[in-house]
Amino acid sequence: MPTRRDALRLSLGAVLVTGLPAISVLAQGRPAAAQGRAPGSGPLEVDVDQANLRPRPIAIPPFLSDDPQLGQEVAAIIAADLQSSGLFLPLDSRSFIERIGDTNVSPRFADWRAVGAEALVVGRVARTGDGRIRAEFRLWDVLLGKQLTGQQLSTSAQSWRRIAHIVADQVWEKLTLEKGYFDTRIVFIDETGPKQKRIKRLALMDQDGAGVRYLSTGQELAITPRFSPTSQEITFMTYTRGEPRVVLMNIESGQRQVVGDFPGMSFAPRFSPDGQRIVMSQGEGGASGLLEMDLRSRQMRRLTNPQSIDTGPCYAPDGRQIVFESDREGTQQLYLMSADGGGARRLSNGDGRYSTPVWSPRGDYIAFTKQVGGRFLIGVMRTDGTGERVLSDGFHNEGPTWAPNGRFLMFFREQPGANAGPQLHAVDITGHNERVVRTPSFASDPAWSPLLK
Repeated sequence: MPTRRDALRLSLGAVLVTGLPAISVLAQGRPAAAQGRAPGSGPLEVDVDQANLRPRPIAIPPFLSDDPQLGQEVAAIIAADLQSSGLFLPLDSRSFIERIGDTNVSPRFADWRAVGAEALVVGRVARTGDGRIRAEFRLWDVLLGKQLTGQQLSTSAQSWRRIAHIVADQVWEKLTLEKGYFDTRIVFIDETGPKQKRIKRLALMDQDGAGVRYLSTGQELAITPRFSPTSQEITFMTYTRGEPRVVLMNIESGQRQVVGDFPGMSFAPRFSPDGQRIVMSQGEGGASGLLEMDLRSRQMRRLTNPQSIDTGPCYAPDGRQIVFESDREGTQQLYLMSADGGGARRLSNGDGRYSTPVWSPRGDYIAFTKQVGGRFLIGVMRTDGTGERVLSDGFHNEGPTWAPNGRFLMFFREQPGANAGPQLHAVDITGHNERVVRTPSFASDPAWSPLLK
């Protein structure tokens, strides 16, 4: 019987997750030590900072199912999620010796070691009589012959892909000892049409590019969407008859709420960590200052005076500080100040111009765009301005956004050429494993959601 039961209320349909009891391991002899791990020394663990140098081999056979296609698709999504991180190497199922026939029987670990697997994910998925999807999985450390975790999940039929993402997150968390990020979504700007007359629509998709749906029609210009850290809401800017407006939208119901009209605003607002405030910039007489709004009372508070161009503010994860960009010393640089607007100090010290600062959810890094020598770079630095390093160098990179675990960034890159346009890219914080995130059309200005609940 399951040892615990957690009901996860998920925005695309509730998924029920329950633990699976451990299975007694059949006698297999002593597993051979590998990669310096002695038998009995503990479960396989993947170093998030270093494992990209040698992705860990993992076997993910098709899930058992009365619908073989569903079982294959669930396993394929899990494999694609883990492979996209650069830390895992899913093995070709054609090399597998053992064919899993019962998830309640421990696997033949010698067969999986023989094909090079260090971890194994097995599972079952089925459609129930009430139209729901039910699944279970187990994660095994092949080298130690030990079950690491197992769970049961249930969801509505239309949310079946989320089961695969949740399993991938559980595998990630067990093997890296850090939070996963696969069960998340991206809001971005979908761009279609000729380069000089682009139609820009708000769009939403899973973090792997699947399930795209549109949140606006393109009849009004929508730019710079940002996710709330506490709810399924986004904030963005629209231009209606040339007037800029800040809008809050519930992405499930589509309900909109105009926060206010702010002539001259140059950047969309960002939420505070508690989701109760937003910080923004507002232009005035050729300059711009930073403002904060309480979303409950609609009270405004000025943080900086518009004596220079202060834009792009972003809260620290604890809400106590704000990073922003400013030309107050002559060039566009990054600055740090307290959340009440006091004690601003310069953060960036390298050559070039710095913009679009975004604080990592972990609180350890600030990502930014840097323009130097005609190049556009995506980089990170520590929160004291030290340790700056470039993660990506391209024709026109811009707009970094963090995965909720603070280990990956997404941004957009404008391609050169008369008919070219922007594409979304993702990269880890070591600068390895950069990849294109496929979208139906050109895409820009991504924002990563928190983990779904």
